Amino acid sequence: MTPVLQGAKIAGVGMCVPEKILHNTDLEKLVETSDEWIFSRTGIRERRIARPDEATSDFAVGAGREALASAGVAPEDVELVIVATCTGDTGTIPATATWAQERLGLVNAAAYDLSAACAGFCYAVDSAHQYLASGRYKNVLVIGAETMTRTVDWTDRNTCILFGDGAGAVLLERCPYGEGILASVTGADGRGASKLCIPGGGSRLPLTLETLAAKKQFLYMEGKEVYRFAVEMMGEAAVQVVEKAGLTTEQIDLFVPHQANIRIIAAAAKRMSLPPEKVFVNVDRYGNTSAASIPIALYEAHKSGRLKPGDKVVTVGFGAGLTWGANVLEWSL
Repeated sequence: MTPVLQGAKIAGVGMCVPEKILHNTDLEKLVETSDEWIFSRTGIRERRIARPDEATSDFAVGAGREALASAGVAPEDVELVIVATCTGDTGTIPATATWAQERLGLVNAAAYDLSAACAGFCYAVDSAHQYLASGRYKNVLVIGAETMTRTVDWTDRNTCILFGDGAGAVLLERCPYGEGILASVTGADGRGASKLCIPGGGSRLPLTLETLAAKKQFLYMEGKEVYRFAVEMMGEAAVQVVEKAGLTTEQIDLFVPHQANIRIIAAAAKRMSLPPEKVFVNVDRYGNTSAASIPIALYEAHKSGRLKPGDKVVTVGFGAGLTWGANVLEWSL
C-alpha cells in the first residue's frame, strides 16, 4: 500500500537572544575599524553577545519554549527536536539538542543536532518535512541556535565584526499535502570546505598548546572567495526553489534570506527581481547569527506584521562546507 504523503506547516515561532548589545563603536576600541567602515561593507550596526555563563542551549531553550507556546503544543507531545548549530555547548558530544530536550521537558522526543553552518536551518526544515510527510511524526521542533562570538578572534577585524549570538525556532506540524512547505533545495560543494572553517578542535587537528597558540580554535574565512560564492548561490538557490514550487518570483510575498551581509542580500533580491519592500532585513541589529539567522528573521517578520496567512515566503541560506539551502513556505500563522 502506497503511503499518503502529508504536508508540513509552521504552527509556532520563537526567538531568544542575549541581552548584551555590542555596537560598532564598541568594536572601534578592540580593532582598527569604524562604525562607518563596518556598516558600509556589511549593513551591521550592532549584534547580541552571550554572557560568559550563557551557552547555545540557553538560547535554544528560550526560543523553543516560545515556539511551543505559540503553537499551543505541550512539551510531552513533541516527537522530535532538531537543533541546527555549529557552536554546540560541547565540542563533540552530546548533541546540544539533548540539553534542549531535557530542559524543555520534551520527554517523548528524539533529539539530534544538524550541522550545515549558516544553511543549517534550511536543511533542518527540509529534514523535518520528510519526517512529517512520511507520517513518521506529527510534529517536529526545529531550532537554529548559535553562539558564534565564541568562535571569533577579537583581534581579527575581518571576522569579529560579522557575528552575533541567539536562536530562533519553529514548531512544524503535519498538514494536508500541498500546504505549508511547498519546496526545498539543498546542496554543497566540499571543494570550498577549507575556505570557511574552524581548523582546530576536531580529529584532524586536536587542540593542543601548539594549536591554541596558533589560534586554530578560531574561525578562518577567505572573505573574498566566500563572498563570491554567497552572491552566486543565494540568488541561484532562491530561483531554483521558487521554480521547484511551481511559482514565479512575482508570486513571492516576502524574501527572508540569511542575514550575513546587506550586499549579498541585495544581490540575491536583484537576482529574483524583488523590490525592497518584499525583502526582510534585520542584519543591522543582529549581525550574522549563522543557523539562527533565518528563524530569528521569520519570527520578527511575523511579529511585525510583515507576514499574513497564505503569504508565499522564500528562505535561503549559505554557509561553511560550502553549503546552501532554500525553502518556499506558505505562511500559516
